[in-house]
Amino acid sequence: MDESHTIWIEKYRPQRLADIVGQDEIVERLSSYVKSGNLPHLLFTGSAGVGKTTAAVTLAREFFPNNWQRNFREMNASDERGIDVVRNQIKEFARTGRDGDVPFKILFLDEADALTTDAQAALRRTMESYALTCRFILSCNYSSKIIDPIQSRCAIYRFKPLGAGAIREEVRRIASREGLNISDGAMEAIIYIAQGDMRKAINAVQGAAIISPTIDEKRVYSITSTARPDEINELLTLSLKGDFDGAEFLLAQLLHDRGIAPNELINQCYRALLKREMDRGLKVQLIDHLGETDFRLSEGANSDIQMEALIARFVLSSQKGP
Repeated sequence: MDESHTIWIEKYRPQRLADIVGQDEIVERLSSYVKSGNLPHLLFTGSAGVGKTTAAVTLAREFFPNNWQRNFREMNASDERGIDVVRNQIKEFARTGRDGDVPFKILFLDEADALTTDAQAALRRTMESYALTCRFILSCNYSSKIIDPIQSRCAIYRFKPLGAGAIREEVRRIASREGLNISDGAMEAIIYIAQGDMRKAINAVQGAAIISPTIDEKRVYSITSTARPDEINELLTLSLKGDFDGAEFLLAQLLHDRGIAPNELINQCYRALLKREMDRGLKVQLIDHLGETDFRLSEGANSDIQMEALIARFVLSSQKGP
């Protein structure tokens, strides 16, 4: 199979549980199921890009080494959220016979928190009725959106954001196979951008590698449309000094010249504020301003006006003091 045009997040997706990085405890527990030959219903929860889907697929590969694709089905609940998908597609797969020595099949339902409450109630009943012949693995970002009767029927695994060491290890492995030269600054930039999301990290590497096999810090920030941490700190410093004109000029450069999304800037400002040494009361006010602006943008407010207003609030808060 020619992999030259395969996107790297698929090309380098782990094929075995042992290849999954950064989730050692979860991998150990899942491997014990394979050794025992039995599996409960599972609920994987955690942010994007931390290995939930990969864990489900590799688990199926190890349970069914010769015919895993005939005994495993992956569905995305965000495509069809209603009760019909449970009554028809899910129940149809669960009731059909398995292929091989393992006495059950595996159905992986991604983004299960997108299912309506009625659909989840129907799914609960299906999980009960076909427990002998089908195991369910549900994946979601927010476990609070999964009804309690389903949660109580599952072994729950909470995937944590990947640490810097895990991302560094995987990026170095990819760089070695692809013949890339990644500088130390570029590696730190990739880790900063990823925020524990391996998909973000790998996409950043591939995007930069398309331009040149030598990857530096500047290219990583440019290809991902992300502000450098020092630029965010400068924006905060200018605002807190009361220099509205200087902060507004830098904000315009980041938003319009560099094309950075307003929500991304808010997220970066939040991360910078958490690390910044400053008066606690003032920090609380500034984070409150960030939250208000983020909410207004999510409601469809004009992004330019809201970002300018955010800087204005920062300036006013700094002048009033905590």
